[in-house]
Amino acid sequence: MLDLIILSIHFLICFLISVVIWCGSKDVVLHSSSKGTVEAEPDGLVLVGKEDDIKNSQRITAKVNGREVVVFYHEGKFHALDSRCYHEGGPLNLGEIEDIDGQPCIVCPWHKYVITLETGEGLYEGINPLEPSPTPRWQSKGVKQRIHKVTVNNGNVYVSPPDLSVSFDSDYFADKYKNNGDLALKKKSNSQAAE
Repeated sequence: MLDLIILSIHFLICFLISVVIWCGSKDVVLHSSSKGTVEAEPDGLVLVGKEDDIKNSQRITAKVNGREVVVFYHEGKFHALDSRCYHEGGPLNLGEIEDIDGQPCIVCPWHKYVITLETGEGLYEGINPLEPSPTPRWQSKGVKQRIHKVTVNNGNVYVSPPDLSVSFDSDYFADKYKNNGDLALKKKSNSQAAE
């Protein structure tokens, strides 16, 4: 019984910390048209902000075709990814950027999952138990997080819409938060209607 109480208190504290982090975000969030999307250019690129503004804030979130994307400016380069972590939907815009084996990575603030900014690969530290003295090394889980192409032109930053013909683990949470978290309710109500 004591274990259950301690576990409940632990989850409550974790929840409260994530609420504080979420409410204390200092990111620039772009709001535009009533549909929540940023203006699209004729060539399909979506304007997400001014180059200088993003460089100053180091990161912004924007809607690209209804999908929430986080754009980072790190060490002279722009990177764009789905804003929700592939693991459990943690807010990557609140994560810290760390250099891991020479690769800039975002660390999800909820469960510390590590994602490369360049490729969207999930990284983990593992050992080979067959080695005489196993040493932890960073290894890839494969591409888990959808990345988006960033284009800078005349002081404006554009993001290409996602190619949805290829799926990634982060798509589930991108879709869920595209509808303000209502995806689970829609699925449930659709399955109840089918009964």
